[in-house]
Amino acid sequence: MPAYRFVETDDRIIERIVDDENLVINHIVLPRGEGVPAHDANSNAYLVILRGLITLDLAGEVQEWAAGSIVSIAFGTRMKISNDREDAAEFFVVKAPNPREMRNNH
Repeated sequence: MPAYRFVETDDRIIERIVDDENLVINHIVLPRGEGVPAHDANSNAYLVILRGLITLDLAGEVQEWAAGSIVSIAFGTRMKISNDREDAAEFFVVKAPNPREMRNNH
């Protein structure tokens, strides 16, 4: 059975943890003032916030989400993620199905 590891850090990191036929899991840490640029969700995505507070702009609707939250984002939704707080924000992005499958079916 495969096991997956991710980096424990307060520094900016975007790392792909899992990329198989079923899904993609990315691990992201954003220090204060850092973000993920605006882009369209390339699959159905779920943000699992582990620590800190992220500001999430979904198609122009801006909300803050704290640790312990899971946010569902539909395929094709315009999104932008940022951390405006003092402490680092850390979260996983789970994409299902794998974006490769979305491209093959659309």
